[in-house]
Amino acid sequence: MNPARASIAELAPRVGQEIGVSTWIQVDQARIDEFAHCTGDDQWIHVDVERATRESPYRAPIAHGYLTLSLLAPTGAEVLIARIEARQFLNYGLDKVRFLAPVRAGQRVRNRVKLVAVEDKGDGRWLLTTENTVEIDGEAKPALIATALALVMT
Repeated sequence: MNPARASIAELAPRVGQEIGVSTWIQVDQARIDEFAHCTGDDQWIHVDVERATRESPYRAPIAHGYLTLSLLAPTGAEVLIARIEARQFLNYGLDKVRFLAPVRAGQRVRNRVKLVAVEDKGDGRWLLTTENTVEIDGEAKPALIATALALVMT
């Protein structure tokens, strides 16, 4: 086993503690436009740069809330896979999500992951509950806080 990675059982005593912070991800207009294209959510506040600059209270286009939420997958995986010895991680769902601040086009975000619970489901399966705080570079208020569940197979 890689000495930097722990088994789920070794991680369990860290419930209530931060287990890692992801690298920064740039949320540029191209990413916002692609998300709009993929989801069909092309509201002007996301994709019309001139109008958003002129009419939006944020004076810039903003990322879709669900785009920001979707970044939990790569950022959460980055933090968990680097620290936990496992065969597979599966998204199991979300318990609670709160969108607290918009992410303006061009800003960077990262995920601060706190371990909330570790539950042995038997047969080498563990349910990990994490609190994910998606921070915006240079902003006091996070973009969102979400309680996420991952099924980990060891």
